[in-house]
Amino acid sequence: MKKLTTRDIRKFKGQKKLSVLTCYDFQTAQIINESELDMILVGDSLGNVILGYETTIPVTIDNMILFGQAVRRGAPNKFVIVDMPFGSYSDIDEATHNGIKLFQQTQAEAIKLEGGSSWHAKLIEHLTLNGIPVMGHLGLRPQSVHAMGGYYTHGKDDQSSQLILEEAKRLEEAGCFAIVLECVEKNLAQQISDSLSIPTIGIGSGSMVDGQVLVINDLLHEGVKDPPRFCTPLANLYQTKKKVIEDYINNTKTSS
Repeated sequence: MKKLTTRDIRKFKGQKKLSVLTCYDFQTAQIINESELDMILVGDSLGNVILGYETTIPVTIDNMILFGQAVRRGAPNKFVIVDMPFGSYSDIDEATHNGIKLFQQTQAEAIKLEGGSSWHAKLIEHLTLNGIPVMGHLGLRPQSVHAMGGYYTHGKDDQSSQLILEEAKRLEEAGCFAIVLECVEKNLAQQISDSLSIPTIGIGSGSMVDGQVLVINDLLHEGVKDPPRFCTPLANLYQTKKKVIEDYINNTKTSS
């Protein structure tokens, strides 16, 4: 499978469903590189599933560069997107500096940032004019979890749904090649998808979007806790790894 481009991704709108997974390490990236997966997201969710933080907020630009580089080395034939972490795009100059640094040092194909305000649109337009493809992110925005008041489905009432729809159109106009819709009410997610000419990538936003993204650790059930309700794990690697470790310990103790 040849590496996709932003042009390919835009063309897939209405033609095929896009598959996306998060990835944070070299060896997993090598596996994905041999698959038919369309895109890899090096998400700041690594703060939760790799670094053990309660939220994504402590993740730094240097963290994203380090893990982004590892994934790039493991998956040279995949379209890779790397998250801009919390605090790395608080003003235009800082965002430009950090965006260029992240894009250049990871050799990713795109970066992703959260938010759909007029200010975010201006920033995205500025980054794209500087040659950096940008994926948008609306609905539940983990970097703003405290400001938003927790984790919940967005767009359940007329006012909030209209706002998210307006934000999506704004991000398309600003130059985003695709938009992640996280925990957006499913009928609204479909409405947004139908109203845009760029793909929407859903997570916990129903099936009537242009693609899906999941945290790979949730898909494989690698943690102690159960994954979010919208993710049905296809394995339970937590239990598998635990058993292998226990077998190793027992074999070591009983070996002569």
